[in-house]
Amino acid sequence: MSPRGKPLRIVLASDHGGVGMKAALLRRLSEMGYAPGDLGTDSADPVDYPDYGFAAAALVRRGEADRAILICRSGIGMAICANKSKGVRAAVVATVADAVLSRRHNDANVLVLGADEISFALARRIAGKWLTTPFDGGRHRRRVEKIRRFEEAHWRERA
Repeated sequence: MSPRGKPLRIVLASDHGGVGMKAALLRRLSEMGYAPGDLGTDSADPVDYPDYGFAAAALVRRGEADRAILICRSGIGMAICANKSKGVRAAVVATVADAVLSRRHNDANVLVLGADEISFALARRIAGKWLTTPFDGGRHRRRVEKIRRFEEAHWRERA
């Protein structure tokens, strides 16, 4: 559930290196009762990961999606792109424990996976746990709020 008590609005995006893992996650999330959006890509033909990372992050930034899952070969490129968007807290995750911490301590709203780094089975476990782990708040809220204030002071909307 989202903080508004409604079902989470989730979008997935990948470049050509993550297209297979994205397809597997879309199926798994549907089995779990989610209705994830798919921003592409849909083939192994080379594409530029920033196009997909920026598109997903923009939906989160505008409040049109509660969370996003991004996939490229290492996860690094997608994370860099997503973290350029105001209000996005993207975490590259390769373990279930890190998925939990990214939610509990950092209130991460974008999960980034490296298709060359983890198996499909592990990706499914990570995504499932990440989607169901709440933010702890408390002392962690203060830290996330510092990030928000920095963004407010330094991030400018384009005309």
